[in-house]
Amino acid sequence: MTSTVPAAASLNKFEKFKAEKDGLAVKAELEHFAKIGWEAMDETDRDHRLKWMGVFFRPVTPGKFMMRMRIPNGVISSSQLRVLAGVVQRYGEDGSADITTRQNIQLRGVRIEDIPDIFSQFERVGLTSIQSGMDNVRNITGSPVAGLDADELIDTRELCQQVQDLITHKGQGNPAFTNLPRKFNIAIAGCRDNSVHAEINDIAFVPAFKDDRLGFNVLVGGFFSAKRCAAAIPMDVWVEPSQVVALCEAILIVYRDHGLRANRQKARLMWLIDEWGMERFRSRVENQLGYTLQTAAPKDEILWDKRDHIGVYPQKQAGLNYVGLHVPVGRLQATDMFDLARLAEVYGSGELRLTVEQNIIIPNVPDSRVGLLLEEPLLQRFTVEPSPLVRSLVSCTGAQFCNFALIETKNRALALIKELDAELICPQPVRIHWTGCPNSCGQPQVADIGLMGTKTRKDGKAVDGVDLYMGGKVGKDAHLGQCVQKGIPCEDLKPILVSLLIQNFGAQPRDPQVSELNSSHGAGIHITVSDDAMTG
Repeated sequence: MTSTVPAAASLNKFEKFKAEKDGLAVKAELEHFAKIGWEAMDETDRDHRLKWMGVFFRPVTPGKFMMRMRIPNGVISSSQLRVLAGVVQRYGEDGSADITTRQNIQLRGVRIEDIPDIFSQFERVGLTSIQSGMDNVRNITGSPVAGLDADELIDTRELCQQVQDLITHKGQGNPAFTNLPRKFNIAIAGCRDNSVHAEINDIAFVPAFKDDRLGFNVLVGGFFSAKRCAAAIPMDVWVEPSQVVALCEAILIVYRDHGLRANRQKARLMWLIDEWGMERFRSRVENQLGYTLQTAAPKDEILWDKRDHIGVYPQKQAGLNYVGLHVPVGRLQATDMFDLARLAEVYGSGELRLTVEQNIIIPNVPDSRVGLLLEEPLLQRFTVEPSPLVRSLVSCTGAQFCNFALIETKNRALALIKELDAELICPQPVRIHWTGCPNSCGQPQVADIGLMGTKTRKDGKAVDGVDLYMGGKVGKDAHLGQCVQKGIPCEDLKPILVSLLIQNFGAQPRDPQVSELNSSHGAGIHITVSDDAMTG
C-alpha cells in the first residue's frame, strides 16, 4: 500500500521535494553518498531526504551528522547499546549521544562515509533508524517499566514494537507512511501514572476498563510547535489491545490522505480535527477500518501522580529489582555507554530501559546484587539519589548541536541547576525543562518551570533569553502550562528562579544572605503567576 496523496498537493517546498522523490529512495544511494562525501551531495538529499534514514545534516557542525534511532518503548539490549557506543567512540571528542524525551537515543558526530558500515552493524543487532525524521512517525513511547511493575495494567512492549513494525515495515522502510503532512507521535500507556505524557501525542492510548474488560481509551491531536501547542483530546473511542495497531494504521491513512499541507505550521493532526470536527474525523477513521468503534469507557485508569523511576524498586518478579539511574540532561559519552552495557550484563539480564525524563533503568537486578551495583563508580555520576532540583532537570539538545536552537541549553541548564542546588534546599523535586526554541523538544509546557530559548535585548544589546512557563502538570489530570513572562535575559534568570523556588515550591536558602543578594538582583523583573498557571 503506497500513499494516495496526489502531486497536486505539493503546495510548499517540502511537499514539492517529497513529490519529486520519496525520502526512502536515498536508501539505495547511501554507498554513493559515502564515496562522494557530504559536500558533493544534492542539497535536498543531504539536508532533507537523509532524515528518512534517520541521518541529519547539522549546519552548526557541518560534516558531522546526527543519527536518530528508533527504540520502541525505550527497550534496548546491552549488545545494541555497545554497538551505539562503538559508533560514538570512533569520533573521539566529536562523538556523543543523547537520551531524548521520546525514550530514544541520538548519536552525534557521525560522518557520511561511515553510514553504510554503521547500518550494517545496526542490522546485525536488530537496530534501525529508518523513518525517524521529517514527515514520519517518531519513536513509539510506552511505559518504561512495562513487564516489571507489579501494579501495571498492560505490558506495552509488544504493542509498541508492532506499531513500529507497521510503520517501518519491520525496519525496512514503508512507503505507505513516508509522506505524512507533518511528523506524528504515538504513545501507549500501560501503568496508572501517565509515564508517556499521553497529552502531548497525536495518538495516545491510556488504560481503561469497559464492562470489566481492560483496554484503552484513545486521545488524539496533542502536539507542540512554534505556531501552537495543544493537549490531546478524547476521541470517544475505547479499543481492545488487539485493535491498537489497526486503529493506528487507520488514523495515519486518514491523516496522510486528508491532512492539511498548504501551510506547514498548520499541518499537524489537530488542525485536521479542528477543520472537520471530532464526529466527522471519527467517522472517516471507522470507514477506513471497516467497522464501528466502541465509545470510550467512562473513565481511564490514570490515577497516580507521575513517577520518574529513579531509585531502587522491587519488580513483580520475586527477588528482582529495577534500578533507575539519573543521567544529567541525558548526555552520554562512549565510555558511559560501554559501562552501562557492562553493568546491565553483570548485574541484570543484559537489558536497559530509557525514560522520557532522559534517564536509564537497569532491570532484573537480584536482591543480592543491588548493593554491589550501587557501589559501581559510574553510579557516583549517574546516581540513584540525585537532589530534588537536579532530579527532574530536562533539556533539549541546544545550540551546541542544533541549528534550530536560539540558545545553548544543556550546558547552561546543568551549570545553573548546580548553582541553585548549592544555594537552596528544596523539599521536593521541581520539574525544570529547558528548550532551545519554540519547537519545544524539551517540553517546557509540561514542566513546573519551563524555559524556552529566545533572543531578547538588554541595555540595547541582543542577548540570550528565555520565555518562562509555569504550571504544567503530568500524571493524573495532566495539562499544559502557561507562558507567564517573555524575554528574560539568561544572565538575569538565576535570581528569578531562586525567588520562584522559594515562593512556590517551598525551597529554603542554605545561606539566607546569599539568597537575599540574588533576590535583590532580580528585583527589577516582575513576574505575575496566575492561580491557573500554578495548579500543577
